[in-house]
Parts: sequence; C-alpha cells; structure tokens
Amino acid sequence: MTVTASGTLPVEPYDVAVVGAGVVGCAVARGLAHHPGLRVALVEAQDDVGQGTSKANTAILHTGFDAVPGSLEARLVREGARELAAYAAESGIPVERVGALLVAWDEEQLAALPRLAEKAARNECHDTRLLGPADLYAREPHLGPGALGALHVPGESIICPWTTTLAYAVQAVRGGVDLHLNAPVTHAGHADGVHRLDTPRGPLHARRLVNAAGLHADTLDRALGHHDFTVTPRRGQLVVHDRFARALVRHILLPVPTALGKGVLVAPTVYGNVLLGPTAEDLDDKRATGSTAEGLSRLRAQGRRILPALLEEEVTAVYAGLRAATEHDDYRIAAHPDQGYVTAGGIRSTGLTASLAIAGHAIGLLAGTGLDLGPRRPLAPVRMPNLGEAFPRPHQQPERVAADPEYGILVCHCERVSRGEIRDALAGPVPPRSLDGLRRRTRARAGRCQGFYCGAAVRALFEEAQR
Repeated sequence: MTVTASGTLPVEPYDVAVVGAGVVGCAVARGLAHHPGLRVALVEAQDDVGQGTSKANTAILHTGFDAVPGSLEARLVREGARELAAYAAESGIPVERVGALLVAWDEEQLAALPRLAEKAARNECHDTRLLGPADLYAREPHLGPGALGALHVPGESIICPWTTTLAYAVQAVRGGVDLHLNAPVTHAGHADGVHRLDTPRGPLHARRLVNAAGLHADTLDRALGHHDFTVTPRRGQLVVHDRFARALVRHILLPVPTALGKGVLVAPTVYGNVLLGPTAEDLDDKRATGSTAEGLSRLRAQGRRILPALLEEEVTAVYAGLRAATEHDDYRIAAHPDQGYVTAGGIRSTGLTASLAIAGHAIGLLAGTGLDLGPRRPLAPVRMPNLGEAFPRPHQQPERVAADPEYGILVCHCERVSRGEIRDALAGPVPPRSLDGLRRRTRARAGRCQGFYCGAAVRALFEEAQR
C-alpha cells in the first residue's frame, strides 16, 4: 500500500500488475484490492493517475442509449452506469442528471430520431421521448434557429471524471495496492510463467498482467505477441466557457451521432462551466494533445449554430484529449490464459461510465486464467471532496469552518478553494506532484483568472508541502 514516483521497483514478483492508471486501470486495481491475498501493482507512465484520456473527456455519465445493441460496450456501459451512479453518491463524487437532447437540424437527422429511440429501447433505455420544435425550444430557449425536433434522453448525466479516477486510486492504495508512478513500460516479455516489464526505474515482475494502457494498449499487446487491434489516436479539442454561460443551457445538447463519434456537443459541467466540443481528428501522434486554430475555429462555427449566445461568453480554457479509437466498433477486452494476460483496449469515451463494469469483467477474465482470487472483502468507503457547483463547498459549511478555520480562508476566489482543501489534497493518500495535479484535486487555478491572482499563493502552499 505504497505510492512511489522514484527509486527502483520491488524485485519480488507481484501476483498481478495493472499497466495504466487511467480510470479503467484504477478501477481494475480497486477491484483487485477487494482480495487481500493478492499482491497488486498499478504501474503508470506519468507522475499522476488519470493523466491521459481520463482527464480530457466530456465528463458525461452515459446511459448507453446509442451503443451498438448486443455489444460488450453496450452491456458494460449499462451495468457500469448503475454502478458508478451508486458509487458516486456514496463517495461524494458530483453528479447531475440534466438529461440530453439529440437535436435534428435537417430532415435526414429528423428521420433518424425514431431509429435512435428504437436503438435506445434495445439498450434497455425505455424513457426516451421524441420532441417537436415547440417542446424543444420550450426546454432550450437559447437554441439556435432552425432545429426541427429532438430525442430527449432524460437519464444522461454529468459527472466529475477526475474525482472518479482519484477515488478509485485512493481506495486501491488504501486497500493494499502499490502505485508506481513515472514508470513507463519500455519493453514487455513473458517467460516461465512470469511477466517482465522494463521501465526507467528498473524491471517489475508479475505472474498476471492487465493491459489498461489506453493509447498505448496496442503497443503492449504487440510486445506480448498479439495483433488484435490498432489504436489510432482521435483528438478531441474542447472549449470551456465561463460560469456566466451556464444559464444558456439546461441539457446536454447532442448532435445525431456519426461513425466518427457523438460529434460536437454543448454541455454544462458539474463545475458550472459550459463545454463546446469535441472535434474528432484521427492522428498518428499519440502525444498530439495541443489545440489548433483550425480546430477551435470549427468548434466556434458549430457552436454558433447550436447555441449562438454562447459565442458571446468568455472562454475560460481550451484543451484537447486523445481517445483510443480502433478499427473495431466495440471494446477489445480479451484474455490470453496461456500467458496469464488480460487486455482492455479500445476503451473510448464511454470508458468512464463503464469503468466499474469493465473492472469486474476484466477480473473475471483474470480468474479464468487460473488466478486464485481468494476471499473477497468490502473496502473501507472513501469520501472525496465534492467539487460540484451545485453542492456546498467547505467554506459554505459553518460547522466545518468552526471545527477547522482553514476551511474558511479562501485562496482561489474564482473557484472558492480554501487553504484547508489544498492542505488536505497535498496530504492525501495519492498526493499531487504538480500544480496541475493540485488543480484537478481542488479546482485551484481553474477558474476565470486561471491563477492570475491566486497562482503565487497556491504555488507557495504546494512548495511548502514538498519540503
């Protein structure tokens, strides 16, 4: 139950190594922590959990209404949505059930809506409803002109993706999992029943291996002799609008989906902002997370049609993430019993929603390789800081401030982050190792001024904790 970011890795083989500490890898590690007889390592290339696709998605808790019926993804999203909704309520992860509207802008899209409603029903989502223009504009009065109708999906929700990943990691570490950061796998091999993972911090050995490496899952798969899929990084650029824009939109506004994905949406966030995006650009470079003028220009053009008034609102930030798209239209989750190896590849934007179900499925496949899981125990509940705008922050809770005045001293006024929250994050079981990591845990420096006013004070607190 350690977190390491430097030094050599342990010599003794682990029972299971999980490669990749994104939302799926952390969920798998948490699931394995239920079995106290196992010695488990969670191995991450970067200096924090959730640094890849997990931190740069559209933060939607999906119903799975538009998944391919009968697919593994459809089943795991459906199961995972229920599991994650319950877990979020227990753990303090902010969720808001705002519902979604698939908006038709032409006759072809309008004709597709009944088929999408039928598809939703096949995916056990039975509460969708077709809306005409009058109902649509009554629900979304700021919608651009010319919409012909919509499909209402009331179960779609928004969630904090970062807190979800961190909650899994915290429970895993508290449950006995060793988290090894700054340990990119440069080579992998399997011999005599043991996997060897070479990293800059030395080799790590394990009798069983779970590949949750996201964008690099195909590379690790090939190193072990498999060619089941190829990851083509699909860049999604997004624009974050200031909280003043929040009154413009009540639902997640979705386009009618295409083969490239769900398309450009306008969605509120649990932090009170409004997202516009993402683009869908297939690239060769798995590190190309920069925003481009062309991409942002396309987003503005589409945003102008969807919600014209949004373009008049201030932009707080822009960012881009890479999704692990493959040539297949389903998750690539498979076991190779002769190697004691399970791969979880091709986990796209629905991976956040499906994460707990993916973990259960992957652990079941691991057991099928001959791994004796041993007895199962409940994990101690975790209670995460609730970063949602619709929920009270510590400085708004008199009893907390009375018990600890640090919660009443604001450091970041844009996001209303107190010294107490920053202190807690820096002393947490999976502490941040950068200012960006601290921002994800607290929202400090994530608001309107982007750290212009609070940056020096936040940095001083961070550096003090490193001494």
